[in-house]
Amino acid sequence: MIHLLLAVIYLAFISLGLPDSLLGSAWPSMYPEFDVPVSMAGAVSMIVSVGTIVSSLMSDRITKRLGTGLVTALSVSMTAVALFGFSISGSVWQLMLWAVPYGLGAGSVDAALNNYVAIHYASRHMSWLHCMWGVGAVTGPYIMGWALANDGGWNLGYRIISLIQIALSALIFLSLPLWKKKAMMNKDADAIAESRSEKPLSLLEIVKIDGVLQILLMFFAYCALEATAMLWASSYMVLHANIDANTAAFFASMFFIGLTAGRAVNGFLTFRFTDTQMIRTGSVLIAIGGVLMLLPFGKVMTITGLIVMGIGCAPIYPCIIHTTPVLFGAERSQAIIGVQMASAYVGSCLMPPLFGLIANHISASLFPLYILFFLVLMVIMHEILIKKTKS
Repeated sequence: MIHLLLAVIYLAFISLGLPDSLLGSAWPSMYPEFDVPVSMAGAVSMIVSVGTIVSSLMSDRITKRLGTGLVTALSVSMTAVALFGFSISGSVWQLMLWAVPYGLGAGSVDAALNNYVAIHYASRHMSWLHCMWGVGAVTGPYIMGWALANDGGWNLGYRIISLIQIALSALIFLSLPLWKKKAMMNKDADAIAESRSEKPLSLLEIVKIDGVLQILLMFFAYCALEATAMLWASSYMVLHANIDANTAAFFASMFFIGLTAGRAVNGFLTFRFTDTQMIRTGSVLIAIGGVLMLLPFGKVMTITGLIVMGIGCAPIYPCIIHTTPVLFGAERSQAIIGVQMASAYVGSCLMPPLFGLIANHISASLFPLYILFFLVLMVIMHEILIKKTKS
């Protein structure tokens, strides 16, 4: 039965990824219909991000009160309703209203599920689960593309994903007894009750914990790096490496494919290597990828560097999360991971637009140096974290 719960969690991670790329895939069809500038996608996305940050910061309080299983079921349900709302929206203002529950639903479930897996399962499952998120993120645009190609419009694409989320939320509600059974196998009922009754940590209390500031900056730097690479790699190849737009778009997707496939492989590597070793190895590969992109050896070296960078990114996010309960204790990990998620969203939300300003006013050729800057920040914070926690 416990293996059945793990299967439900894997499906939940696919669910997390399904909506993430939908707006970008559907927006070219949406904004002419709404008669708004193409840039309005940024406003909708920003509302989702703010909601996600808020709910991530609240995840400790909510999860202590409701438990991970119920938080997951309610959050997926909220996301499903929001996506259905997107499908029936007739204006961009309606989209913005539905973006509020969309963001609020995403943050709590992300933090709660990541913490649950970090505490109850081995590191390999964290890597494979984040690989499943990648599967969902790749599948969402395909569903939207199918809906658009078959004259169903973007509305149908959102509606299909909404129905999938509704079915999944029903499955999670049915699986709630399994979550309790798994918890009982790890600690007795009195310990569970005591954990639930503990006062949630405030943001100030969390930041004061030795090593937390470093791991938050690690998350911020990594997500800034990853999101910038995803958004600007194609433009860099076109503007700096003189690669045609179609080829650049294809090889930019290789970064994401390398990231997703790398996490599948990393699950097996964690049998032999620790989380710290995996993070260090990934950092080295990102550095190699960045240096290859800087070398003046033509298009092949630029593309190779980008792929190596994607593979290097693969272990870092899941391994940082998985090591959090080990470094700070399971009783504080939910609060810390919630703030980590918020820090991650701040990095991925603010830093890619900053590079856009740099590319516009200085040069897109600074892309590898921008990536390497955040890598250096992440590595420094990681090494300080290791010394502070003596892991």
